[in-house]
Amino acid sequence: MSSEMAQGGMPPRNRTPRGGSALEVFRVFARLGLLSFGGPIAHLGYFREEVVVRRKWLDEGAYGDLIALCQSLPGPSSSQMGIALGLTRAGIPGALAAWSGFTLPSAALLTLFAYLMGAFDAAAAFVWLHGLLVVAVAVVAQAVLGMARSSCADKPRATLAVLSSIALLLWPQSVVQIAVIVFSGLIGWGFLRGEVGQPAPQRPVAVGRRIAIGCLIAFPLLLFGLPILNGVVGEQALSLFDSFYRVGSLVFGGGHVVLPLLQGTVVSAGWVKNEQFIAGYAAAQAVPGPLFTFSAYLGAMSAPAPHGWLGALIALAAIFLPSFLLVIGILPFWSRLRLFEPFHAALRGINAAVVGLLAAALYHPIWTSAIHGPFDLALALLDFGLLVVWKLPPWSVVVISAAGGALLHLL
Repeated sequence: MSSEMAQGGMPPRNRTPRGGSALEVFRVFARLGLLSFGGPIAHLGYFREEVVVRRKWLDEGAYGDLIALCQSLPGPSSSQMGIALGLTRAGIPGALAAWSGFTLPSAALLTLFAYLMGAFDAAAAFVWLHGLLVVAVAVVAQAVLGMARSSCADKPRATLAVLSSIALLLWPQSVVQIAVIVFSGLIGWGFLRGEVGQPAPQRPVAVGRRIAIGCLIAFPLLLFGLPILNGVVGEQALSLFDSFYRVGSLVFGGGHVVLPLLQGTVVSAGWVKNEQFIAGYAAAQAVPGPLFTFSAYLGAMSAPAPHGWLGALIALAAIFLPSFLLVIGILPFWSRLRLFEPFHAALRGINAAVVGLLAAALYHPIWTSAIHGPFDLALALLDFGLLVVWKLPPWSVVVISAAGGALLHLL
């Protein structure tokens, strides 16, 4: 089969100037997956240094276009950026290689953490578990503060964030979360218009349009079809896949914003205990790579079978599948879509709303699970200072807080 047919009939003029192999892409992103601490923004910096400055796979303009695309889609922006970079370098095999290299190291570590959690009895685990619960307060507070500065910079968006937070505090159901996101997008569409950007230059796209359209069709079919199929079949494996696919499809902003939707999914269903959920979320701060690999931990910890490594694989594949479908489906059409201002106006509303969703999650389940007295609050303030003032890497603050929680328990 010719390489043109392998890419869905793509003509040679659409190829990247310098093609690469999927193996090359995997080697680069496996290294990034082992060393990329610091969250999505830091990940984008690591990517730029590796693929633009060092290896010159593409120029600054093309890199900026891909960032704009990934920040406009639901899902984990840094993982989507890796998928897009692998796609432009080596087609769909390159996208799979980039995702595997960047994601699997942290997913494996968090799955191992789930097995360790299962090996400890509750009393022994609590000694160090409580410090992980407390550090989550500081991590989420830092995320709320940083996102509010960028996404709620004016009164209309700040108001939308406050109202979204109030709604979720009063009605903390997943259906309300989805309704808030949709309503905020409509408000943004109608009232948060800005200036139309300058036309973007056409960038090479290593995927055929027929494949792209197929992915765009598959995305909503799975989003709306999986719940129907799950209602008919009723298998736990399908319920797990459906739930995590829906979360990956509806989370705008990536990173910490996934917390309330995941909590509303797995804790409310009784699959994972709230204390286990918060402990895993805190542990996810201590590993490199994307925060969405938290899904592997949750799949492994899930009470009904399948769980363990099989549950981890199901949850991991499901939560990232929407990102693959959206990046592959939209990238060939991005140069035109980014000029459509109502699209960006809707995103302004959605991004403001997710700040409110995360602020509500800061209170419940994070604060209510972790802060039970002045010593807990003191440890949380120490963690927040280490993150925000002293700029320590999150993994080191997690270790300090775990030790502090154990010390407080002994005292």
